[in-house]
Amino acid sequence: MMRHLISAADLTRDDAVLILDTAEEMARVADRPIKKLPALRGRTICNLFFEDSTRTRISFEAAEKRLSADVINFAAKGSSVSKGESLKDTAQTLEAMGVDAVVIRHSASGAPYRLATSGWIDAPVINAGDGTHQHPTQALLDAFTMRRRLVGRDAGLGQDLAGKRITLVGDVLHSRVARSNVDLLHTLGAEVTLVAPPTLVPVGVEAWPCDISYDLDSVLPKSDAVMMLRVQRERMNAAFFPTEREYSRRYGLDGDRMAKMPEHAIVMHPGPMVRGMEITAEVADSDRCTVVEQVANGVSIRMAVLYLLLGGNEPAVTPHTSATEESK
Repeated sequence: MMRHLISAADLTRDDAVLILDTAEEMARVADRPIKKLPALRGRTICNLFFEDSTRTRISFEAAEKRLSADVINFAAKGSSVSKGESLKDTAQTLEAMGVDAVVIRHSASGAPYRLATSGWIDAPVINAGDGTHQHPTQALLDAFTMRRRLVGRDAGLGQDLAGKRITLVGDVLHSRVARSNVDLLHTLGAEVTLVAPPTLVPVGVEAWPCDISYDLDSVLPKSDAVMMLRVQRERMNAAFFPTEREYSRRYGLDGDRMAKMPEHAIVMHPGPMVRGMEITAEVADSDRCTVVEQVANGVSIRMAVLYLLLGGNEPAVTPHTSATEESK
């Protein structure tokens, strides 16, 4: 494994499969009475969040604590950042405190890369989402969910997603989840199609390793997984479509559209969902929707990433590890 995890594009196929297989081991810990491993005992990890988050922040914190790490939660609101402190000064403060890894979410694209390459801090940096750029652990948990559902929990070990057809629908322009998924799914051998209004397709998308379509109904019958993306109004500074009703009619997923998908196909969403616009309650609450699974799998994936970056190359979970040792 590399020293930092900044972009899904940095991962090779072997890197990605190693993380997915390690996450499968980590997922078994959740089934135990004591949901803890001693792998990162004595290590200190800082969650450096300059942008609001619920799922990602809690997921990383849960992963860190299950690996027995000491956790520092830093939120920009209520800190010296609100007084004008720079990223450099914040990083050097953490370095002085001796943190062993930094998980960073930032509204500025490129902030995690800057932190990792600047020399301000001598610790692994994990990107938890930067602007409209990348969100690699989200792409990994999505791929983990797809592999479990489409290949199988045990049959998937060592396997990628070769030949699987994945469709991403919605606000691609502002979505770091879309960019990360396109990169990672291509690396894992999947065929990716983006479906969005022309106004929400990024400039230069032709160079991405995926197909583009503007007709959702024509793509659904040949999709193994359909991921709906949230319309990110907080990042919009113009009107990108006429009305919510028009968007929903053309690009929303309802029961009738879901019926056009193959029987084995799944519906995904990175959350938070805007019910009634990009996805109806009928679809969101159906057995084919994996939103809750994605949240649970996020903890396993983040445990795997933290373990591989900080813990070493030995097996994460050994059969002879005693419950007493795990509870320390």
